[in-house]
Amino acid sequence: MLIQFSVANFKTFKDKATLNLLASNYDKETREEENIIQIPGFSLRVLKSAVVYGANASGKSRFMDAIAFMKTFVIKSSIDRLKGDPINVDPFRLSADTEASFSEFEILFLHNNEMYRYGFQISKQAVLAEWLYYRPKTKEIEIFYREGQRFEYHVKRFSKGHILAKEDLIRENALLLSVAAQFNDKLSGDVIDWFKKLKVISGLQEYRYQGFTVEKTEDAIQKKRILDLLSVADLGIHDITLERVDTDNLPADMPNRLKELIQKKVNEENTEFISDILTTHRRYDADKNYIGDVKFSLDNDESSGTFKFFSLTGPVLDALEHGYPLFVDELDSKLHPNLVCKLTELFNSATSNPHNAQLIFNTHDTNLLSSGLFRRDQIWFTEKDRYGAASLYSLSDFKSEVRRTENFESNYIQGKYGAIPFLNDFPTPFKSQKKPDDTK
Repeated sequence: MLIQFSVANFKTFKDKATLNLLASNYDKETREEENIIQIPGFSLRVLKSAVVYGANASGKSRFMDAIAFMKTFVIKSSIDRLKGDPINVDPFRLSADTEASFSEFEILFLHNNEMYRYGFQISKQAVLAEWLYYRPKTKEIEIFYREGQRFEYHVKRFSKGHILAKEDLIRENALLLSVAAQFNDKLSGDVIDWFKKLKVISGLQEYRYQGFTVEKTEDAIQKKRILDLLSVADLGIHDITLERVDTDNLPADMPNRLKELIQKKVNEENTEFISDILTTHRRYDADKNYIGDVKFSLDNDESSGTFKFFSLTGPVLDALEHGYPLFVDELDSKLHPNLVCKLTELFNSATSNPHNAQLIFNTHDTNLLSSGLFRRDQIWFTEKDRYGAASLYSLSDFKSEVRRTENFESNYIQGKYGAIPFLNDFPTPFKSQKKPDDTK
């Protein structure tokens, strides 16, 4: 469960930006039972969902990039780089001060009923600092702290630290956490496992996770859940089938190179080659009586919104089943506002979300602000200053200035909360010009 994530000097964020999912006492009277996860062992109240608004190019997607970068670097820094390889971090480039400075990432989360605080500072060349703190009950315990290639560590709880440091096994461009997990350190492995479960996906690139959803349809229980979700969306789809290709009988006119690539993929993954995803719709006669089924190609016959929603069902249901955070960039793209509301309700409901998964997404759909689904502490904004630096803030930061009964949508559109574009008039493309008088 995510509690807090911070980033500084990364892409459009010059100064530290923090997404805090601890519920505000200021909103205790609003959707407390539906939208809040109670953590009695730590006396915490954590939000199940959050939505981020902002003008185009204000930093919404870049914030998603930040959590995605941290996840990837944590999981792969020890295996994807050789000594001396650069780190592909992208600092804020509109300031001479920050371009040559370090980027910082820190995250606070609960995993297996224990709290962790982990972070690091990196340049394009090296890990400059790294820390891991662990809180099994009330007191936070330092597991390790790294400054460059100097390491301090808890001898009992991080016994691998001494061995790794002594044998000089930690490269300057790799995280100690990642290296320790490679050497089967349990605590580091637990942290890595949590990062692996966290998902960050793009609502504009659904093809990237469609295969994940397709795999789920091959399990009868998972397929039923996907069909149930498609039914809720009122898409008219009653079944999903996969059209497979017999790789031993590929078309004679198919280029040999393509045949080889298909066969290689099938052999490597020990699976069948799926050529199409078919959706089943009901067919009726002139008197509206059901007379049979018709199969459509998801790629060729269904709308782009249907294609996206089908692709989303896999990550959404997987998050709900296993109880991890799901970040979605541009969730509302191609989807009706009511459908986005329904997805949010899935995460806010204790019935459909018994494992306390979390949904964090950005959007331009202002209808959600008047849906009654969100408390003030769940609504966030990104805004750039005149120097191109983005900031992140919550509606609850306004405190007494914003009452919970106000029309959030109307106020936002009017600019009361900031985070909207300030548009100039369009220039006249062609000025009226008189033709020269040829008679003179």
